[in-house]
Amino acid sequence: MAEGLEVLLLDDEPIVGKRLKPALAKIGCNVEVFEDPKKALERIDQKEFDIVVTDIRMDDVDGLQVLEHVRQSSERTKVIMITGYAMMAVAREAMEKGAFDFISKPFKPDDLRKVIAKAAKALGSNIQSEILETDGS
Repeated sequence: MAEGLEVLLLDDEPIVGKRLKPALAKIGCNVEVFEDPKKALERIDQKEFDIVVTDIRMDDVDGLQVLEHVRQSSERTKVIMITGYAMMAVAREAMEKGAFDFISKPFKPDDLRKVIAKAAKALGSNIQSEILETDGS
C-alpha cells in the first residue's frame, strides 16, 4: 500500500472539504475532495480508495447510493457516513448496507480523525494515531 491512506471525501458543502482535507493530510492521508457525487462515483470507478467519507444528504445522488456503489466496486473500502440530521433510522440503514461508521454534524476535524483511525486499524494500517491520543485514553 502506498504511503498514507487513500481517502475520498464527498460533501456538497465546499467548506467541509476545505476544513477536513488539511486535518486528514496532517495524519498522513492522501485526500481527494469532491462536491459533486457523480464525479466522486466516476473517481471511485477509476481508483480503489481505502476510505470513503460521504455526506448522506445531497442532491442527485445521496450517501446511501454512494455507499452501495462503493460496496459493489470494493469490498475492503471502509465507508464513513456524515449526517447533518440526527436521523438514526438512516444511519442504521447505512450500517446495515455495509457502512463502517457514521459521524453527525456538527463535528470537529478531530472527531473525524478518530473515526478514520478506527477504519485504518480495521484495514490493518496504523495512521499517525499518536496525534489522536489526546483524550487521555
